[in-house]
Amino acid sequence: MSAGRVLTQRELNRALLARQLLLERAPTPLPRALERIGGIQAQYAPSMYIGLWSRLANFERDQLTRALERRSVVQGTLMRATIHLVSRGDYWPFATGIRQGLLEWWLRVHGRGTDVRELEADARKVRGALRGKTLGRIELEDVLGKRLGLSRLALELVRVPPSGTWERRRADLYGLAEDWVGPEDVSPEQGIELLVRRYLGGFGPAPATDIADWAGLNVSATRTALEKIELRRFHDENGKELVDVPRAPLPDPETPAPVRFLPVWDATLLVHARRTGILPERYRPRVFNVKTPHSVNTFLVDGQVAGTWKHDQDRIRLQPFGQLPRGVRAELDEEAERLAAFHA
Repeated sequence: MSAGRVLTQRELNRALLARQLLLERAPTPLPRALERIGGIQAQYAPSMYIGLWSRLANFERDQLTRALERRSVVQGTLMRATIHLVSRGDYWPFATGIRQGLLEWWLRVHGRGTDVRELEADARKVRGALRGKTLGRIELEDVLGKRLGLSRLALELVRVPPSGTWERRRADLYGLAEDWVGPEDVSPEQGIELLVRRYLGGFGPAPATDIADWAGLNVSATRTALEKIELRRFHDENGKELVDVPRAPLPDPETPAPVRFLPVWDATLLVHARRTGILPERYRPRVFNVKTPHSVNTFLVDGQVAGTWKHDQDRIRLQPFGQLPRGVRAELDEEAERLAAFHA
């Protein structure tokens, strides 16, 4: 492939679907699947279960809950200061890679007058309270009060099951990442490089700015990491350069895309994936707005958002944005029955 090849939006759309395991459910172990898709957002516990159900063959809820208990996968505050579910192996590279950028962003936006040394002192207090055990939010607030949230800028905490699971959705139990996952063992540079690789493997081809937006990285740090990676280079239809890792899927643009159900917070719909057309811009205000900043449950038809869904009285109720062909509606109804059974 030449460096000047232009990729159409439909080619980028099919690349995204393939890499996010939305063209075909994958028979992939859970940690490996999370590494392929760059983790999955998990602010609302059921969303990560549903997102994985749409991506993995024969996925059952107990698989994820057991994986959290066995610590092969971990929930923590990571990219864009939001809760993500990632493999145990990816946790420290991600946490280390985003740490400095997250602190700089917070201080720039919120932290006028904040003393970094004070944040570090707060982190030491929380670390001492948590060493070798887990505590609930109320117990941690007794240590620092309202400053607990700020301490996380200098301290890595993880959600500890059963909190933050389908069975106990309130994420109110925390542990030290160093106790739960093991000691930090990578440099910031190694972490940023893995973040870049994971993004391109799960969302590429992409410009450097989209990688930075997804990870919450400084663009210059992203470009420095790209210089160390073997890359394929393309352009989009507007002439913007796109980079990609070798051997990542680039399906034929006419590859059929099955209907798929996505939960709230699905990262494929965020602005860093805008180039793929998975969320048509005319529908973006119906998915993200001041009343639903977390988005809504959506379904895909031919690789694009075509409506919303909700679970109500043991059924999946669909709200299409427009008229659906009869065959598509039948396919959606069948998939909706399977999703209702998954909720049961």
